[in-house]
Amino acid sequence: MSQLDPLPRDLPFRIVSKTVGRGAYASIKKAIPLDSSNPVFAVKLIHKGYAVKHGRISSKQLAMEVSLHSHIGQHPNIIEWFASGEDSVWRWIAMEYAEGGDLFDKIEADVGVREDIAQIYFTQLVGGVSFMHSKGVAHRDLKPENILLSQDGSLKLADFGMATMFEYKGQRKMSSTLCGSPPYIAPDILDCARPDKSAATGGKYSPDLVDIWSCGVILFVLLVGNTPWDEPSQASWEFQEYVRTSGRSTDSLWERVPAEALSLLRGMMSIDPKKRFGFAQIRQHPWYTRHNPLLTADGRISDPIHLATEMLGNLRIDFSQNPTASQRQAAAAEEMDIDSGLNAGRFSSTQPEKPIVDHDWDFERPALRTTMTPTSSMPTRGQDARRAMLDTLADEPSMSQFSQTPGPSISLTQQARRFRDICPPEALTRFFSHVPPTHIVQMLSDALHQLNVPLAPVTPNLYSNHIANIKVKAIDGRQQSLHGDIQIDKQPLPDGTEVLDVRFVKVKGDPLEWRRFFKKVVVLCKDGVYVPEA
Repeated sequence: MSQLDPLPRDLPFRIVSKTVGRGAYASIKKAIPLDSSNPVFAVKLIHKGYAVKHGRISSKQLAMEVSLHSHIGQHPNIIEWFASGEDSVWRWIAMEYAEGGDLFDKIEADVGVREDIAQIYFTQLVGGVSFMHSKGVAHRDLKPENILLSQDGSLKLADFGMATMFEYKGQRKMSSTLCGSPPYIAPDILDCARPDKSAATGGKYSPDLVDIWSCGVILFVLLVGNTPWDEPSQASWEFQEYVRTSGRSTDSLWERVPAEALSLLRGMMSIDPKKRFGFAQIRQHPWYTRHNPLLTADGRISDPIHLATEMLGNLRIDFSQNPTASQRQAAAAEEMDIDSGLNAGRFSSTQPEKPIVDHDWDFERPALRTTMTPTSSMPTRGQDARRAMLDTLADEPSMSQFSQTPGPSISLTQQARRFRDICPPEALTRFFSHVPPTHIVQMLSDALHQLNVPLAPVTPNLYSNHIANIKVKAIDGRQQSLHGDIQIDKQPLPDGTEVLDVRFVKVKGDPLEWRRFFKKVVVLCKDGVYVPEA
């Protein structure tokens, strides 16, 4: 992208990072005001021509993102809009930087989170979405990728690229645009696309009601760690079972939803949009109003450090078992598959199939936390070296998922002052390795081959700190695109030794599916992964 066209000149701020986040036709960088070193905010840079050509998105929709995001105004659970501008090539949007990273990167696939934690994030989601709706704006693309965290662990709604104004001065407007992500989309949207669309809907849907459906699916995913179906269509057995039983599905995933939450989910995910719960009904529901020890009387997170500790303790990789299949996938479909563009052209998505190539892609490699100083200047060998290295890495949050007793180390908890000290903004899909660089590259390549993920030959660069970058392009278990990079770098340790830092950085796709993929690869590479000793 940046090699095609230079960024706009005379920007009213200074860009202070390479790309830290990326959409298909936009990159996100950090910036600061021209005359000050703070606050740090995020700038989304959209290449207009690329977006219109590859993104199946009109220039009108691009302009709409800016006007609607600025129209929404301030709310604690919505990424705040600061300013925007454009030249002939680029449009930029300056907005609040979500320092806590992805919410769903911190949730265990196929497990979910404790009910109290699910309730925190659900009430914050409802707060943000209902505030948008009060301004007449619907999001239309609610899914885990668009749910971020602030540095204290609060939920922040992001990405208004598919938003629409559904109410203005008391006048309501229906939508006909096919948009969203299939697992999270409401059936009313799919009904509009059917050739036999009924005269009743007239090929249109209510944008605010499809948001409520998506909020229901997100609550389900928080509680269970999986979506209830691939998409709410006749092609899905799980969805047809849900329809047939009026929301009393016999699918095993539904059995894991707490009884009190079931009626709330049925109300939000009513097939008939006219019978779907509104926010008043959601807020009166017993599951919504239940006492939550993690919340203060006014609905704030009472102890962010305790919340972060609970969330990190939920992430677990068990090397004694084979990678878990998602409940529903048949063995054949279970394997990652080549990205054959199965879904291309079906949805007006904020993530087109052809992501932009951005050479300034940095991911902001996180520094190791350790400040450990070696007790002796003598180089350590064998078991001693291994123990010193493990002591050094013990406080890395991503190490806790490999521990016999998951959760942050005691010293990490004692030193923590805020949520992000325990749950870092960078992805937890990361491991450390002690094997030679050529071995880890070979292990990763073999694992990807076993999972049917196509890849070009990878030659490690042994004379640089950046050993290799392996590009991943696959179709996940939900038949959606999954793109990312496996970055392998040397990290020097205080005792003069080095460790390999292997990070799986998602570019596009569902964060829970990316975590499933990470776990499968890690289990296949277990001989090369550092694990804390029991």
